[in-house]
Amino acid sequence: MAGSSVGNAAGEKDAPSSAEAAIQNVIFDMGGVLMRFSGIEFARKFTSCEDDARALDAALFSHPSWALLDAGAIDDDTMERVSRELLPERLHGALHECLHGWWRHRTVVPGTNELVARLHDAGYGCYLLSNAGTSFMAFKDSIPAFSHMDGWLVSSFVRLMKPDPRIYHMLAGEYGLDPARCLFVDDNADNVRGARAAGMHGHLFTDAGALEQDLLARGLSF
Repeated sequence: MAGSSVGNAAGEKDAPSSAEAAIQNVIFDMGGVLMRFSGIEFARKFTSCEDDARALDAALFSHPSWALLDAGAIDDDTMERVSRELLPERLHGALHECLHGWWRHRTVVPGTNELVARLHDAGYGCYLLSNAGTSFMAFKDSIPAFSHMDGWLVSSFVRLMKPDPRIYHMLAGEYGLDPARCLFVDDNADNVRGARAAGMHGHLFTDAGALEQDLLARGLSF
């Protein structure tokens, strides 16, 4: 979705058609790459004991409907109604507060946001591609690297999710990118495979140090 909604495995081979192409753009996943995402850690911030935290996580972040929220198939109100049915009434308040404020308790993945800034300053295109709900609009500016992104696309706004190759093509089309000159970075192997199926290079993220070494090995200078 354009404008306000699309803003500015080991041993696996990269996309054959792009093997010789110089990387001009790096596309980053959000959760697990730029910002940590742990449902149980978020749930602990809104509950007073471990049993309640686990119950809240199971009813919200770990529930299958969370993926529907990321897909744009349901909204926050529907997610809350689904989760409420799975929790005792005494946790309904915690559920509401957690659903609408979990992102305030995120922490950064060490090193990656700084790496984005360095790449951007060196002239490379930097983009964000995430499976996330529409609450992204509330917290996007709290991502340290967001101000260095040349564009972004979030699943819930376009009702497509990684690893569907169409979402990678959609990002590339929106910003006029040649997929063969893009490197996609994600901590989920299936999402990396989706990028490769779309004609991009892929990097399975483990930490910022390994990513930096891969970027240098691919010929990027920053």
